[in-house]
Amino acid sequence: MKTRDLGLLFLRVGAGVSMIVGHGWGKVMRLAAGETAFPDPLGIGPLPSLILAAFAESLCALAVVAGFKTRWVAVPLVITMLVAALVQKAGEPFGERELALLYGTVFLALAWTGGGRYSVDRR
Repeated sequence: MKTRDLGLLFLRVGAGVSMIVGHGWGKVMRLAAGETAFPDPLGIGPLPSLILAAFAESLCALAVVAGFKTRWVAVPLVITMLVAALVQKAGEPFGERELALLYGTVFLALAWTGGGRYSVDRR
């Protein structure tokens, strides 16, 4: 099943790097700069919400890229994307929620399948 494992590698690296570059890195930089203004969709406060989103979208995404504990680290990403799509952007047109739903689907698939043969998990 080398083609399946190559597919999982491409999925992990593509989604993980896109998440880090497009979303996670900016949140980490906001934290480093002391900027704490952030939506609070769960009512836990803007700073904890930013920290949780930054953690998922940077560290968990990096672990997904490496294939390290893939099934476990994909879960915070799925939760973050569900909160973004179904809570933060609730009531908005589908196009505004589409990217979060797409990322959520990809990370859910990785949580289900694991990282595949070409991952740290398999070494």
